Amino acid sequence: MTLDEILTSLFPEGHSIAVSDGLILGEGPLRDGGAIHVLGIAAETPLGVEGALTLARRVLDVAARDGAEPILVLIDSSSQRMSRRDELLGISEYLAHLAKAFMLAETRGHRTIGLLYGGSAAGAFIATALAAGTLVALPGAHPAVMDLPSMARVTKLPLDVLEEKAKATPVFAPGLENLAKTGAIQTIWDPRTPLARQLREWLATSAAGDGRDRLGAERGGRPKAAAIAARVVAEQSGA
Repeated sequence: MTLDEILTSLFPEGHSIAVSDGLILGEGPLRDGGAIHVLGIAAETPLGVEGALTLARRVLDVAARDGAEPILVLIDSSSQRMSRRDELLGISEYLAHLAKAFMLAETRGHRTIGLLYGGSAAGAFIATALAAGTLVALPGAHPAVMDLPSMARVTKLPLDVLEEKAKATPVFAPGLENLAKTGAIQTIWDPRTPLARQLREWLATSAAGDGRDRLGAERGGRPKAAAIAARVVAEQSGA
């Protein structure tokens, strides 16, 4: 689905969402009243320092409001912007600031949902899609925390070794199906069903809180994380 098709399916009665310099900003009405704040990245735009600050400002503005208006993050990006200028300015700090803004919004009662409809990778993926309280996707989305050739360069492991590991271990492998197995993606929405209905169902039934470790255990893609997290909580409670 194109971005225009997604917005029409989400908000058939209209919306006030615009795209400028690759960033999505605005809001759309909810069927049961109120509105949902919409932001994100379009057209495989790399996320740079200025973009991260713009999105973080929007999230913080919502977080400062009373009430519990949700935030929808639409994502079709490449990675973070790989420019010397952005690196010298410390882009990792800006991406961390954006991720923490989403976490603050969640703690203040503004539920956040990411909708991955295209690509995303590396720091841009972590600071937007994975920073949202819940991540869903559309068929055809192609996420990657890190592609295997880059992983080979970082880990110094041969590419063929990583390719073999990726066949059996989803955490090593990019792609929609593997990210769903790890629990990072909660569900894949059906483009044949109005997205407004699927969003409304999520708002009505999905509990707040991060259940990605549990999903990863249930789906066999991340079998240890939930048990380890539970043990850490138990140890802290008993301290």
